[in-house]
Amino acid sequence: MTGLPDSLADFGPAALAAVVVAVYLVVGEPFVGHVLHRRFEDRMRTDAAARRSFYVRLLILEWGLSALVLVVFLAAPDVSAGQLGLRWPGALPGWPTSLACVLLLAFVVVSTRALRSGALAAAPPRAPRPGEGRHSEPAVAPTVALLPRSVTERRLFALVGVTAGVCEEWLYRGFLLAVVAALAPGLPTGWLVAVGALAFGLAHAYQGVGGVLLTGVLGGVFAALYLQTGSLLLPVLLHAAVDLRFLLVPTSALPAAGPARRPDTRGDQRDSVGPSE
Repeated sequence: MTGLPDSLADFGPAALAAVVVAVYLVVGEPFVGHVLHRRFEDRMRTDAAARRSFYVRLLILEWGLSALVLVVFLAAPDVSAGQLGLRWPGALPGWPTSLACVLLLAFVVVSTRALRSGALAAAPPRAPRPGEGRHSEPAVAPTVALLPRSVTERRLFALVGVTAGVCEEWLYRGFLLAVVAALAPGLPTGWLVAVGALAFGLAHAYQGVGGVLLTGVLGGVFAALYLQTGSLLLPVLLHAAVDLRFLLVPTSALPAAGPARRPDTRGDQRDSVGPSE
């Protein structure tokens, strides 16, 4: 059950804008994400507010792109809301996709338990190899650096997690797959799933090869779930759950990151420690 646009002509006067935004999501977003993350890593060495600032930039970027796509959609006369996934599920996913979703939920539970056990905090840092630069962190390091430590960071991260679920599904499943289907009418569902997986994995290239592979698999599962149900609802909920699971991990279970912080004399003493379990 796809119900996607049959032709780029369906986008009418917004056709060129739709293609440009779609190309940006596949080609430009990996580059922008890489630059933003490297700047974040640099600021983490000297600025205690670097993580909060990065969260705010992510919120602005994702909601800005989502608003832009909304404008493109409103300017497309023959593309309905349902063709971009804005409707209730109209069918159940097939058993392979259902099994993949169950395995994904199991991964969420197991990985959360592992993180809560303090496995990351107990792991010794890897010594740099000869010739490695300052941005040669192992694949897991970029993700761990983004995890919230303070109360304020956790509040912002909750917004980031919800935003990722809503905006990224709207961008990479609802919009991008509609444009791809319009550019290549009759493209089999399996190829659409592959495109969704590839685009989503590349968008997380700053996480390294491991991050690209993991998020690529996630993107494929979300795409299959969307295409088979005809709705973004279930992918949004599943995506948000994957991201928000990190809020269940106490600060004490995470490795220290960023510069040492001095107590805030203006009253928010809680900002330098994580919530207790």
